[in-house]
Amino acid sequence: MFTKFHNREKGFTLIELMIVVVIIGILAALAIPRFMQATTKSKQSEAKQLLKQIYTMQRTYRQANNTYGDDGVTAAANASFPAIGVEIMSTAIYSYTMAAAANTFTCTATANLDDDATDDVWTIDQNGNLLNTTNDVSA
Repeated sequence: MFTKFHNREKGFTLIELMIVVVIIGILAALAIPRFMQATTKSKQSEAKQLLKQIYTMQRTYRQANNTYGDDGVTAAANASFPAIGVEIMSTAIYSYTMAAAANTFTCTATANLDDDATDDVWTIDQNGNLLNTTNDVSA
């Protein structure tokens, strides 16, 4: 009579497995968009770092030459701004354009980070103002 109560099979029922699958699906639905936004934001660090380097090199170039350098140059991956000595690595996500004059310069970084219609655009000027004029992460 004692063995009668312990005769139950061990394992999971179909309902229990389906509940686990639903919970995993809900967690994935919440986590994947946040992960994609975080990776896209991390790509923006390339533009910020390179634009700050360009600003520093432009200030150095102006001290030596009394003008800013590399006017009208566009540098995509594996290119450079030769006058100021800034090289863009071959793994660069952004493309960079420079407009320079004797007393002013503006450098713009542009990339489409998440394959939508909006480009991510960053600019820096001779005063060191770093602006995200079009944010592809929040657009």
